[in-house]
Amino acid sequence: MPLARTYSVALIGVNGQVVEVEADITNGLVGMILVGLPDTALREARDRIRAAIANSGEEWPQRKITVGLSPASLPKRGSWFDLAIAIGILAAAAKVPRSAVEEVMFFGELGLDGQLRPVRGVLPAVAAAVDAGFGTVMVAEQNAAEAALVPGVRVIAACSLTAAANWLRGSPVCNGSQAAAEYEGGHELPDSRALGVRGSVGGVVTDSSAVFDGHICRMAVSDAAAVPDLAELLGQSTARRAAEVCAAGGHHLSLLGPPGAGKTMLAERIPTILPRLDTAAALEVTAIHSVAGTLPPRVSLLADPPFLAPHHTATKAAIVGGGSGIILPGSASLAHRGVLFLDEALNTLRIH
Repeated sequence: MPLARTYSVALIGVNGQVVEVEADITNGLVGMILVGLPDTALREARDRIRAAIANSGEEWPQRKITVGLSPASLPKRGSWFDLAIAIGILAAAAKVPRSAVEEVMFFGELGLDGQLRPVRGVLPAVAAAVDAGFGTVMVAEQNAAEAALVPGVRVIAACSLTAAANWLRGSPVCNGSQAAAEYEGGHELPDSRALGVRGSVGGVVTDSSAVFDGHICRMAVSDAAAVPDLAELLGQSTARRAAEVCAAGGHHLSLLGPPGAGKTMLAERIPTILPRLDTAAALEVTAIHSVAGTLPPRVSLLADPPFLAPHHTATKAAIVGGGSGIILPGSASLAHRGVLFLDEALNTLRIH
């Protein structure tokens, strides 16, 4: 039967919903039909996937291809269903074993040359896959460290559609292509003292680490700027004491004073006296930033409290969150477990 099923995840905020991708190949007019409430980016996957399969040396089925995304009532957005759809088509055409794709969750955008590109929101998506009973996920190489943070999952990092198909066939290397790498996820957040260096830029760890095959792999951000520190603040003993009390108790703080008094300088140094995030809190913060697409390159885990300072002219949607089509977290959500600094807040209230 020329029908195959693969699986991916649709994100609703920071929550994931498992999506079943069905690929059916039948006689009829040559073409590909995509159903299941896809958005514009997902509808364009038809052309990307056809080019990726052809440029990867695979044979495109010259028949009618129907791809269904279930549940059909759930809107599907984004380009990260590309890999699941492409593998489903190859499995329906008997190019890869159907049994090999049944227990694997797929995430990744395909380039026209067949290269697998990273996508955002991998951490909450992999967590949803594990909750749904999946033990193996396949992602792009750049997303492997982020996916490996989820406990109880086997991460397959592929650089291209060719590497992904070869892994499913059980032949890691074919025609000189790079093999897909395998990692085990679910390790404790390494202690900063064990790593030796702790640094952050805007609440982002500059020596973020992941554990692959039991070994700590450090991914340092190059040319990191100097981190503001409360020890640099001279004078302002009352304001400094207030900041320490607020940091210790998790309280709100209102800073009043003339321009140049040091309100912003004090506020941006409060995260430096907050404790590093524990494992659960770090995963929460990282999941939010992953969905928002604000994770810095080569940084898979945010272990320091974030600091967000939106401009005083920022819109309500920019602070609270929102958007047309895809709802993205705002500054208030991105500052979760950290510090949200609203400069000129009183002036804004007086104007409105």
